[in-house]
Amino acid sequence: MATPQNVKKYLDSKGIKYEEIAHKTVYTAYDAAQTLKKELKEVAKNLLVQADKTFVLVIVSADKKVDLKKLKKALKAKNVKIPGEEVMVKVLKIKPGAVSSFGKLHQLETVVDKALLKTKKVLLSTGSFTDSVLMKAKDFIQLEEAKLADVAMKGGYVIPKKVKKQMKKAKAAAKKKKPAKKVVKKIAKKAVKKNTKKPVRKTVKKKVGKKR
Repeated sequence: MATPQNVKKYLDSKGIKYEEIAHKTVYTAYDAAQTLKKELKEVAKNLLVQADKTFVLVIVSADKKVDLKKLKKALKAKNVKIPGEEVMVKVLKIKPGAVSSFGKLHQLETVVDKALLKTKKVLLSTGSFTDSVLMKAKDFIQLEEAKLADVAMKGGYVIPKKVKKQMKKAKAAAKKKKPAKKVVKKIAKKAVKKNTKKPVRKTVKKKVGKKR
């Protein structure tokens, strides 16, 4: 599988820098974080919300959940609720769970939780279960002309302590490997210098004839 063409065309047309990431099938932001060894705060979670008579796409990090009271206040709406999957299929004409993080592609207003700005790069859904994209959080917000607001609260996914330890070990191992390569290069250079023989300069003595 590859990044859906509509998403790829959309991003390319805007000249946004992004990285396509293929992975095994995942159905939740938590699964994506586990699979790609990302922290939950680095993965975006999408939620379709109905505010009065309109629909809004809300984006929060995977370690948080949407606070409907805060969202209601931010949107200045009378009623805010999470619609059922059948509404998603009717309104957006897509399969359940296939909503991308890009509201403009679905003709939806996008609301992003302010906390997402604390993350330099964020993993975003393309609407595919096997492909995601990674881009700068600020670029994503500018691209979507998203409304920034405090709309989240604690209570999202939680990574088990054992998994956290494994992730830390993996990151530490990755950091150790990088300087190790530099050390090997230095040793190799020294070895080459030692084994390289310097050219021997021959000195030729000129015979000076005696004056008669």
